[in-house]
Amino acid sequence: MSAESQTLSPGQPVKVKRKALSSTLSRVAKYTALRLVTLFVTIVISIYLTILIANMGGAVDDILRGEIRERISLAISANPAFRDYTPEERSKFIDERVALEEERLGLNRPFALRSMTFLRNALTLNLGRSINMTSDSGSKQVSLIILERLPSTLLLFGVANLALFFSSVFIALGLSRRYGSLWDKIILVLTPTSAAPPWFYGIFLILIFAAVFKILPFGGMVDAPPPDNWFDYALSVLEHMILPSLALILASIFLSIYNWRTFFLIYSSEDYVEMAKAKGLNARDIERRYILRPTLPTIITSFALLLIGLWTGAIITETIFNWPGLGRTFFRAIGLYDTPVIVGLTIIYAYLLAITVFLLDIIYALVDPRVKVGGSSGGGA
Repeated sequence: MSAESQTLSPGQPVKVKRKALSSTLSRVAKYTALRLVTLFVTIVISIYLTILIANMGGAVDDILRGEIRERISLAISANPAFRDYTPEERSKFIDERVALEEERLGLNRPFALRSMTFLRNALTLNLGRSINMTSDSGSKQVSLIILERLPSTLLLFGVANLALFFSSVFIALGLSRRYGSLWDKIILVLTPTSAAPPWFYGIFLILIFAAVFKILPFGGMVDAPPPDNWFDYALSVLEHMILPSLALILASIFLSIYNWRTFFLIYSSEDYVEMAKAKGLNARDIERRYILRPTLPTIITSFALLLIGLWTGAIITETIFNWPGLGRTFFRAIGLYDTPVIVGLTIIYAYLLAITVFLLDIIYALVDPRVKVGGSSGGGA
């Protein structure tokens, strides 16, 4: 057969490209569908386990029934209109009122059935009404309670964690250039201090700067009464943010710097980095192209997990500083056995986690050519 007869026809390369593109799109679609199904199943299981744990398998129902009966009994005993009732009539009236209240709250239904209702409502973001907690406007809607507290948590933890993340990355990059220097040894010595949680540092910061020196407020988000103009209001919020932000940063910065510094040192000792140095490339270009670029997937993961943490906040830290965010709301909901609020906060966290994990898979395929989408043996995406 001649060489001319073996050559491809003009339209064949286009068909080959279209077939390859179709195959890639098919693998991406299958992979995306599989990931969505997996994440959805994970969300369903995690939310249902949260419902069981938050209700203690139905034990909270008994606590709520006791509180309802106690509240109604005290109200009737203090009402002069019921003084002429006999003990039997009063007891019958209390039982009727308790039964109506239990029916209103759904406590007359078995917990197994109500847990399925909770799960369905949770998956559709129908968070319902809280049992004991109210929003600042007086509403018992769980969604309003969460939305009112969300900006405070995003503000505090957003500023603190973003400052922590970027500062630790840049400081670690600088230390990787000066391995074995005095500052490098100081960071190594201070790394174990990150074992203490933020609220531990918060207690000492309050004692030092609020109780002893009296230069910063003990807690809260703004002065009482709040300033009238927006500029003074913003300054007051910034002043109240200093101590909790500092506590969050101190609890993690030394360990974060140590981790990133070790990571950068590993990549800076690779053969291709030595080759780039031998070719006489600029040190900044080597860091950007051969050290920071390979660590981009890890940096993206850390940044994404940081964003997830912004929604929940630190429960004890917000409570110590009396910061009106989701963490303090979670703490109050646990103390009040307010299952709808606990489940609602967990739902928001679960959905955010699932969305972030899904987006991370897509971003990895874009920033790292080594990541294969779809698991095909025929090659990468």
